[in-house]
Amino acid sequence: MAIARLHGGPLDGQLLPLESPGLDSLIVPYGEGQIVYRRGGDLAHTGASDGPTEAAFWFVEATDEIVPGTDD
Repeated sequence: MAIARLHGGPLDGQLLPLESPGLDSLIVPYGEGQIVYRRGGDLAHTGASDGPTEAAFWFVEATDEIVPGTDD
């Protein structure tokens, strides 16, 4: 099992399951559009006993304008 740690953008700090640790980018649905994250850096925790493999992904763009919602 591998995880993607997201940095920046509307999903900052989120962890997502990652089927393939070799991915260079993630396209994630968000509202009516999608957001794009690109991998940066090397994989972390690749040993047999140091937890799940982790890849850092950084926010690149959104296909739609991201407007903070209000919880009225």
